[in-house]
Amino acid sequence: MGRFTQGLGLALCLSLGSTSVLADDLVSILDLAMRNDPTLRQAHAQYKSRQTVLDQGRAALLPSLALQGSTARQTSGLAGDMSFRPGQNTHGYRLNLTQAVFNLAAWYAYEGAKLQDKAGAINYAAQEQNLIIRVARAYFDVLRAQDDLTTRSQEEEAARRQFEQTQQREEVGLVAITEVYESQAAYDLARNNTILAEDTLATRYEALEAITGQPHPNIDVLREDFPIVSAEGTAESWTQQALDSNLALIAARYNVEAQQENLKARKADHLPTVSLTGLFSHNVTAGGQSAEGSLRFAGAIDGTSLALNINIPLYTGGGPSARRRAAEYDLLATQEALSLTRRQTTQDVRNAYRRVNTDSLVIAQRQQAITSARSALEAVEVGYEVGTRNIVDVLQARQQLFVALRNYSDARYNYVVDTLLLKQSTGILTPQDILDLNEWLETESANAAP
Repeated sequence: MGRFTQGLGLALCLSLGSTSVLADDLVSILDLAMRNDPTLRQAHAQYKSRQTVLDQGRAALLPSLALQGSTARQTSGLAGDMSFRPGQNTHGYRLNLTQAVFNLAAWYAYEGAKLQDKAGAINYAAQEQNLIIRVARAYFDVLRAQDDLTTRSQEEEAARRQFEQTQQREEVGLVAITEVYESQAAYDLARNNTILAEDTLATRYEALEAITGQPHPNIDVLREDFPIVSAEGTAESWTQQALDSNLALIAARYNVEAQQENLKARKADHLPTVSLTGLFSHNVTAGGQSAEGSLRFAGAIDGTSLALNINIPLYTGGGPSARRRAAEYDLLATQEALSLTRRQTTQDVRNAYRRVNTDSLVIAQRQQAITSARSALEAVEVGYEVGTRNIVDVLQARQQLFVALRNYSDARYNYVVDTLLLKQSTGILTPQDILDLNEWLETESANAAP
């Protein structure tokens, strides 16, 4: 966990110097999220809170030192004499030292606390990886919404021009009024879709701002030449890597080991404990005369003692046995949780592996679909001009082209996120992956066609 967090901070600091001042890129946004995301900050506070359990377990093995002090005044007198003179003051203090010599229950509890602390560290590192995924999802959802709005606006503009042209053709008697109605319906639908796309984009911006705490009205876009490749290796090799490196799986193993130590501690509750105690006392008594006229001793008395104490539990109402049975069930529960995590990890890795490979194939096919849809539209438009096609054919062909453009955009962003998810499921997602991905981002003006 430490290497992950330190590497993340160092990587982000090194990269911020080259961040564009015109737009926010993925690295700068992730840096803000690392410092401002409430979910991660909550996880950090919870991790620090659980670390105190380790200190509490260690405290049972360390010596304890206590200081006690007292002071008193005693008075006495004959019956009827309310002056209660003469009086006598006494005071003193005691210094007690206790050290556990043999306490297996405390020792096993401490060993379990150390394993729980390791599990907590791994879980916190998993939260950092999860933050990378959440930032990447939110970031590319914004780009996805931007692309969708762009194509919707283009489709609306094309529908508007078609509607105007159809009106002009109808006015001179070249087409029937039904074509005007059909063109207007297509334009109205396109306008409605543009309005919805604008709202979706605003929602995506809000989702990104909720993570970083700052607005990001202008972010870098994904370059068109971003490489699309299939996942290296086989599904089995990725699965084996996940069984060794997945953070949730590692934390689950630590939890099982911690519960095993806890069970040992509960079994040790029946064993004797040995402790060493030391005492130093100092008491001062003032002289005086009792009511009977006798003299009392006056002066200071120091005393020391050193003892070895053994405590053998014989019967405590069945509490230790109940706690032992509870620990056995807790161990069984963590073992089943480990088994479930192992199966879930295997399923997640295999699914992510297939998605990445499927995405790479889909992107290639959707590129071809754009080319085919554009050629089809051109052919239909020519047919419409010569009278072999009607306006409905043109509208459908144009709609197919814009659907192909949106599908291609979706496929590219799905591929990027699925690649990160595959690495997260495997447990090898690092800040370097974000730095590498950030190299394929650029400002929108640089990405625009000349």
